[in-house]
Amino acid sequence: MTRAPRFDRNFALMFLVMLTIAGGNTALQSILPALSRSLGVADRETAAAFSVSALLWVIAAPFWANRLDRFGRRAMILLGLGGFSLSLTLCGLFLAAGINHWIAGPTAFACFIGGRLVYGLFGSAAPPAVQALVAGETTRDERTRALTLLASAFGLGTILGPAVAPYLILGTIGGVEIGLAGPAFLAALFGIAVWLTVRLSLRADRPGEGGSRGASSAYPSIGGAPTGASVAAATEPHAEPVGYTDPRIRAWMIAGLVAGHAQTMTSQAIGFLVIDRLHLAPIAALEPTGIVLMMGAGAALLVQWGIIPTLDLSPRRLILVGAAIAAVGCALTGLATSLYGIATAYALASLGFGFTRPGFTAGASLAVGSAGQGSVAGRVTSVNGASFVLGPSIGVALYEAQHALPYLTAGAALVMLCGYGMAALKR
Repeated sequence: MTRAPRFDRNFALMFLVMLTIAGGNTALQSILPALSRSLGVADRETAAAFSVSALLWVIAAPFWANRLDRFGRRAMILLGLGGFSLSLTLCGLFLAAGINHWIAGPTAFACFIGGRLVYGLFGSAAPPAVQALVAGETTRDERTRALTLLASAFGLGTILGPAVAPYLILGTIGGVEIGLAGPAFLAALFGIAVWLTVRLSLRADRPGEGGSRGASSAYPSIGGAPTGASVAAATEPHAEPVGYTDPRIRAWMIAGLVAGHAQTMTSQAIGFLVIDRLHLAPIAALEPTGIVLMMGAGAALLVQWGIIPTLDLSPRRLILVGAAIAAVGCALTGLATSLYGIATAYALASLGFGFTRPGFTAGASLAVGSAGQGSVAGRVTSVNGASFVLGPSIGVALYEAQHALPYLTAGAALVMLCGYGMAALKR
C-alpha cells in the first residue's frame, strides 16, 4: 500500500468494509418509514430506533478505538462486521415476524429496536480498526490521502444504500412473506460475505502490532457525508487536550450542533413526508423516497468533493453560506407538495449542509495549534455523532404535530445560526 493505496487489495477490502457498514445502515433507514406504517407503529417510535442505536454508537466508538492495541485490528474489524450482520439478521427476523402477523406490529418493532442496539454497540468497532490498519500500511505522506479516500466510503454508502433498497424487497419464500424485511436480510448476507473475506484474506495481527491508531467515526446515517474529522483524529497529535467549552472552539461547537441537529431533524422525517404529501401506500413510497435521499446525498457530496475544493471560502463563510442555503431548502421542503418539489428542495437543503459540515470541522481545527489537532478532531466527531441521538426524535415528534414543522423549525434555527455566526465566528 506504500505506492498506490487506492489500488491495493487490502485497501480495497477496507474500503468495502466501510461502504458495507454505511450502505447497510442507510438502506434500512430509507425503508423504515414504510415499514413502520405497514406495521402500524407510531412515527416517533421509528425515530427512536435510530436514536438509541446512535447513542450506543457515540458511547461505544471511543471505547473500541481506545482498545485497538489490546485486541488487534483484524479482530476488531471482524467484531464490527459481525455485530453489523447479526444486528441486521435480528432486525429482519423481527420485522418478518411482524409482517406475517406472528407477533403484533408494535411488539415486532420493539424487538427491532433491540436488534439495532447490537449494531450501535458492536458495529462501531470496525471503523477505528480499519483506519488503524490503513494508517499502519501507508507512509506519512500517503496517510492523509488514503484515510480521506477511506472516509469517503461512508459518504458513498449514503447514496448506494437508499438507491438499492427498493430493489431488495422480497416476495414470499417457503410460505413466509419477507417483503420489506428483505433489505435487512440481504444486507446481512452481504455483511457475512465481507466478514468471511476479511477472515480469509487479512493477515491476523498481534495486539499492539504496528503502533498505528484509529479514531471513532460519527454514526453513519442518511445525509452523514464525511467531514474528515476522524481522519485528523487518527493522524494528528493529542498533546494538548481541548474541551468543548474552550473559548477558541466554543462557537464552532455550537454551530456544529445547530447545523447537525437541523440536518438530522429533516432527514429522518423525509420518508414520512414523501408518503403523506404524495398520498402513497408505504411500499409504493420506497422508490420516490430513494430518489429524494439519493439527490440529497449526491448534492452534499458534490459540494464536498467538487465545489468546495474549487472555491477559496473561509470556514466562517462556509458556515454562513451553507446555513443560508440550507435554511431556504428546509423551508421549501416543508412546503413542497410534489415529488419534484420535495426532491429539489431537499437537495438544496443538503447542498447547504454540505458547506456547513466541513466549515465547522475546518474552523475548529484552525482555532487551535498543532498540539490540539487530535483532541479537536475527536470533539468534532463526537458532535457530529451527537446530532443523530436527539435530532431524529425531535424531528419526527415535530412532524407528528404538523408535517411542515420540522422543516420550518430547522430553517428558522439556521437563520439564527447565520446571525450568530456573523457575530461569534472569527475566521
